[in-house]
Amino acid sequence: MQQILFSDLGILDYQETWTYQEKLFDALIAEKKDIEKNNFAGHLLFVEHPHVFTLGKSGKESNLLINESFMRSKGASFYHSNRGGDITYHGPGQIVGYPILDLNKIGISIREYIFRIEESVIRTLKHFGIESSRSEGASGVWLDADKPEIRKICAIGVRASRSVTMHGFALNSNTDLNFYNYINPCGFVDRGVTSLAKELNQTVAIEDVKQILKQEFLEVFGLQIV
Repeated sequence: MQQILFSDLGILDYQETWTYQEKLFDALIAEKKDIEKNNFAGHLLFVEHPHVFTLGKSGKESNLLINESFMRSKGASFYHSNRGGDITYHGPGQIVGYPILDLNKIGISIREYIFRIEESVIRTLKHFGIESSRSEGASGVWLDADKPEIRKICAIGVRASRSVTMHGFALNSNTDLNFYNYINPCGFVDRGVTSLAKELNQTVAIEDVKQILKQEFLEVFGLQIV
């Protein structure tokens, strides 16, 4: 079984986390020449960010609906990211997962990788009695995907080079959803956003969510922690 290192970084600045990801990402690519020599497949990072909006490579800056001074008044920052996807929000109470994995070692494609991230989240939500699914043509995890009240609970945006991944997913747990009013989330203007806390009508124990999510991720990907 392939092995990974896991780290919970707590609450950490987006740029600082991005720099750390890049360091791990570059090291994993450098180690690819030893692909047959060990069973180390990479890292899984969990983190919460202070309020921040990030725009993916294919995103439109017009999907940010506020100006810089208003953003600052809300204690938020903004970054152009090298991940895929459009604009999203990260903040306290949201579990951001950054898998930095060698997909060759795991033996899966990038399409299967995203599918398995979604599956990990779908299984996690079932622990809390929440039924979720995929939405055709859109990455992430959704509630009521076949109904007008469709809403996203987990966004996904990744980067891959030489089959090594970075960036990842963001699961809304106790997230302040008001910040989504300042963007067109993932570029959509006709879909809502939700969280575990909103769906359950109560604050959730985020450490419990993290433990369940980590275990489901490991099981779905067939990995174990060193």
